Amino acid sequence: MTRTLAVVGAGRLGRALCARLRESGWTIGAVVTRHHATAKAAVRAIGGGVPYGAPTRSILASQVVLLATPDGALEPVAKELARIGGEEWRGKVALHSSGTLPAEVLAPLARSGAHTASMHPMQTFSARGRPHLEGVVFTLEGHPGAVRVARAMARSLGGVAVSIEAGHKPLYHCAGGFAATFPLAMLEAGTRLLGDAGIPRRQALGALLSLCRQTLENLEAFGPRPAWTGPLSRNDFATIRKHLESLGQYPPEYAQAYRALTRLAARVLADLPETLLARVDGVLKKG
Repeated sequence: MTRTLAVVGAGRLGRALCARLRESGWTIGAVVTRHHATAKAAVRAIGGGVPYGAPTRSILASQVVLLATPDGALEPVAKELARIGGEEWRGKVALHSSGTLPAEVLAPLARSGAHTASMHPMQTFSARGRPHLEGVVFTLEGHPGAVRVARAMARSLGGVAVSIEAGHKPLYHCAGGFAATFPLAMLEAGTRLLGDAGIPRRQALGALLSLCRQTLENLEAFGPRPAWTGPLSRNDFATIRKHLESLGQYPPEYAQAYRALTRLAARVLADLPETLLARVDGVLKKG
């Protein structure tokens, strides 16, 4: 397969993937965003490619096209690209990087003869820095020919390619949110609590990050239940009551989250979840 790649929608994810693919030997062609200025910035970040501020036939010069647009733009962009290229899409590979949508959203390109698939890395892409992709899981689904290409791309990035059924993608993406988004909110909330307890922000965040890292290391080394600590793990309901009392001075989301996460911990970590939930619910209602 000719290792030529065009990208439509070069945001954080699109830039990071294309930059790493270029380093692994792919030739980057058209880089398309909504404005020429942002396309030029994307080309600089990727280290190659030709910038365009709108969909263009130049995309068809590449064998593989990656659509890394927001989810809501995928279907209309696919329709526009199908209109521009027509039968010239036959035999080409079109991939999208949505974590929730199936390859079916690229149906206009499939009807024009392209092989379509979705390829999503379970990794966070921030505005600063470029994340590592070695060992990262890439979930793939779609046309077998396009999936083969996506699998080769994932492997060239050092990733681990895993097939997924289209209908399971929302569940998969939700799981990623549990691991990536919610810990950020919890750590920020904890940092603010420590700040109100008189600990400077830098020291507060450092303390919680150290605690979190040790917990993750324990999880990786020993499994979830041996890594479980805290008052609920030892049936210390008096401490849980004190926690809830202290959260009474904060916006309601703090106590609501504490209650919900306490119940979730009992559900997924306890040896006898129903028994522990029955006990903890009485405490949570009183708190």
